[in-house]
Amino acid sequence: MEVTMLLLTLALGFVMAMIDVTAVNTALSDISTDLHVPLAGLVWVVDGYTLTFAALLLSGGALADRVGAKRAYGGGLLVFIAGSALCALAPTGTTLVAARLVQGVGAALFMPASLSLLTQSAPTNAARARMFGIWSAIVSAAATVGPLAGGLLVHGFGWRSIFWLNLPLGLLGVALTRRVVRAPAPAAPRPLALFSHALSALALAALAFGLIEGPVLGWTSLPVGSALSGAVLLGGWAVHRERHGATSMLPRALYGSAAFGAAVAMGFLINFAVFSQLFVISLFLQKAHGAGALETGLRLLPMMAVTGVSNLLSGRVIARHGVRLPLLTGLGGGVVAALLLTGAGDGTPAWLVVAGGTLVFLSIGFAIPAMTATVMQAGGSAHANSAAAALNANRQVGALVGVAVAGTVLHVAPDWHARMALMFGLTAAGFALAWLLVFYHVGRGATVVAPRPVTQ
Repeated sequence: MEVTMLLLTLALGFVMAMIDVTAVNTALSDISTDLHVPLAGLVWVVDGYTLTFAALLLSGGALADRVGAKRAYGGGLLVFIAGSALCALAPTGTTLVAARLVQGVGAALFMPASLSLLTQSAPTNAARARMFGIWSAIVSAAATVGPLAGGLLVHGFGWRSIFWLNLPLGLLGVALTRRVVRAPAPAAPRPLALFSHALSALALAALAFGLIEGPVLGWTSLPVGSALSGAVLLGGWAVHRERHGATSMLPRALYGSAAFGAAVAMGFLINFAVFSQLFVISLFLQKAHGAGALETGLRLLPMMAVTGVSNLLSGRVIARHGVRLPLLTGLGGGVVAALLLTGAGDGTPAWLVVAGGTLVFLSIGFAIPAMTATVMQAGGSAHANSAAAALNANRQVGALVGVAVAGTVLHVAPDWHARMALMFGLTAAGFALAWLLVFYHVGRGATVVAPRPVTQ
């Protein structure tokens, strides 16, 4: 019972975040109509949250090392609640995007802390693998009900109700954190490398602006060209400081693990594919087939539901056979399913597109717990906060870039056949690259074993 309550408590933050992401996709048309938001604005509504989430995750992990994972988790929940209330009250599209930025700050605080608390609470490595599988399934269940809950709420109470839902969930999470979660011994604090964090955040913001506004302002326009050039320069400067500076955003011991690097890169590729697919299919149902919010949520339900099933199965397989098998199997299945969707178009029945998306989510749900276990195993107890932050930062950057690229594809492609072919071709390529990273860098016969302590 105690373990169950701990899992529920530590999953609540991610549950709110996932419900927001999936439910917002079902409400895009209503938000557009109510607040007069164009397509680029809708991309900002989705990506504004992801931007601050991704940009501040590494800072959140380092902060959790300093103030303690339990305090960071509870504080992040409170910031997320405040951002949700601002979203629900937003009078304009610009205000809504600003409130989504606040939500991202809160998520950046609680996400690495939740994974760190989960890692340090497991008594054995096998138990940790099972806990990751159950935790992922809880989160996937939230993603499953997200579209349906969003559709029901939007249909019955309007799109603002999506954000009001976070208030009782968040307050429950804060109360349970105080009662259920034990504060582990704090990790040795590291310098925050504030300048490198600022460079990375500015580079990501510039990249997001360039990708989202490029189709609107023109790729050769001065603002877009300046933003993309700035993203390259600032990102390169951040990488240089990370490699050669006196302080680094991540413990340098983590860079010595090829499996860690492969799994973190895999996080980017998986989220690029998953969130761009969710964005495109949601708009395909609403624009090409005229589905309302409730109908969209119902049609997306099976696509989201299968992830929890494959998450649970993956946890069992990891405990017996290690991480390599579920990673290769899940990513390989994702490649095949995405290729099947490249043939969809304007006349393709909605159920067939959803069926293809369901195969993608089923496959990738099998790989995600193994990816998480690989990263946390490499981090060990000494660097659990930082390893969790690195994984989730890359995942959120992948989601941000995926949605931005999807928006670009919808702008430039002339019809749904071209849009689906291009978007799911990119998805298949991303899964294939992730498969190769696992094949070459996650060792054969890799099992869930206790990682050796690592120091900076």
